[in-house]
Amino acid sequence: MTAVPSRVAVRERAIDFAMFGRLLLSALLLASACHTRAQTDEQSSAAPKSNELPALSVKADTPNLLLTWIDDKGDFHVVDKPADVPEEGRKTVRVVATDKEAGTGDQVYVADLNEAAADGTYKLKTLSRSAWDELGASRRKSRLEALAPASAAPSAPSPAGSAAGPGPSKAAQGAVLAIIYGASWCKPCHDAEAYLRQHGANVIKKDIEENEAAATEMKQKLARSGMGGASIPVIDIMGRILIGFSPPALDRALEAARGTKTL
Repeated sequence: MTAVPSRVAVRERAIDFAMFGRLLLSALLLASACHTRAQTDEQSSAAPKSNELPALSVKADTPNLLLTWIDDKGDFHVVDKPADVPEEGRKTVRVVATDKEAGTGDQVYVADLNEAAADGTYKLKTLSRSAWDELGASRRKSRLEALAPASAAPSAPSPAGSAAGPGPSKAAQGAVLAIIYGASWCKPCHDAEAYLRQHGANVIKKDIEENEAAATEMKQKLARSGMGGASIPVIDIMGRILIGFSPPALDRALEAARGTKTL
């Protein structure tokens, strides 16, 4: 004969089932929360950090590049192929893909052309523009200090009877147009601009990193003049192409332009 469970036993079993149900529900909710958190963490880790640029693949044959390397004097040189960067500058090279906007703002791509993966991709990192500028600033300092006395030297005394004080140079008497191909971080580019304006030239600035057409135009002018890869600034004064900031060379070019000689 089967014993009939008492009311107390039935009630206890009901309580046990209810507790089991609550524990099971808690376990399911906890598992779901952990899964959601794992997905969120995975998505967060996959997303680019605010201070990093999107991934960029650069190889020896990658087109549409502007590569800036720094020599031991702090001069910046711009080429368009990794093979054109000499050994002294391959460790730290700024990379601009002219068909992409990334890398032209406050954050820049910097490559180590001495390190390449098995597929030929160079090692890249993100650097702030100010940190990149600082790499060349310390090397340029001594040279700029050496140039300062020459550019600040007093001019020859004015002929008797002329007005006192410095006046515009002879180049100011003619319509002299100078085009400077450079970049915002290039200190010699700004020095050349100031010098040319001080000597009466009308100056047009073209940033070869921000403007692909300007970079192409600069390369074409260098090629026509028999000059290959060159440091910036590249200066066009009425057809005469100059490389770098050299006050004596600028004076000669301005004098030639003032004489209505289009070279």
